[in-house]
Amino acid sequence: MQAALLEVRGLTKSYGRLCVVDQLTLRVGAGEALGIVGPNGAGKTTLFSLIAGAVAADAGAVLLSGRDITALPPEARVVSGIARTHQIPKPFANLSVFENALVGACFARKLSEREATPLVAEVLRTTGLLSRAGRLAASLPLLDRKRLELARALACAPRLLLLDEIAGGLTLGECQELVALVRDINVQGVAIVWIEHVVHALISATRRLVAMNFGRIVADGAPSQVMASREVREIYLGATL
Repeated sequence: MQAALLEVRGLTKSYGRLCVVDQLTLRVGAGEALGIVGPNGAGKTTLFSLIAGAVAADAGAVLLSGRDITALPPEARVVSGIARTHQIPKPFANLSVFENALVGACFARKLSEREATPLVAEVLRTTGLLSRAGRLAASLPLLDRKRLELARALACAPRLLLLDEIAGGLTLGECQELVALVRDINVQGVAIVWIEHVVHALISATRRLVAMNFGRIVADGAPSQVMASREVREIYLGATL
């Protein structure tokens, strides 16, 4: 495995008596593409929230390039190199596509609008949104809103990109476009951790798969091996893979 970029050590989060993430330990290499699968309620999105700093852990630690960032607020983690998309796109609806991406570039990279403009234009070109730069985010169709989630995250110049079910609700053709885009981002050196229920998309874009259930990792390895494992098949019994 590549040198460690992200390390999660014994991470735990409970809500009342419900333990959502249970002493979870995970390592992600620099430039790696890792997929995470699991049924609803497995703790996947909570894990992302813990890594991104949106939720405080009850126990455990999050390290980025060996630095303990467990106590850092979300904005400091973005500046440190962690960016995240959300399952339901959350753009600034009354801002343009360009302005949405500009916010991320100016904040995370500490740039002026003038300095950030060419960088934002390149991000929009990469994500296929340059021709829609002047459109209001609220007017975009679903695929473009998901592309905008990616663009806003990429504008922050992340080393680690957390993708939360970005393929959900897309047609097969749209999903294939998105997979190609994620691959391109990963090839450029950005580490990807992708939660997804559309398993065929996940397997197409990642080289390692982790399966979660009840807040714990139950399988970790090559996608074909993980999906063929008895425990994972039992978890998904009755589900379409």
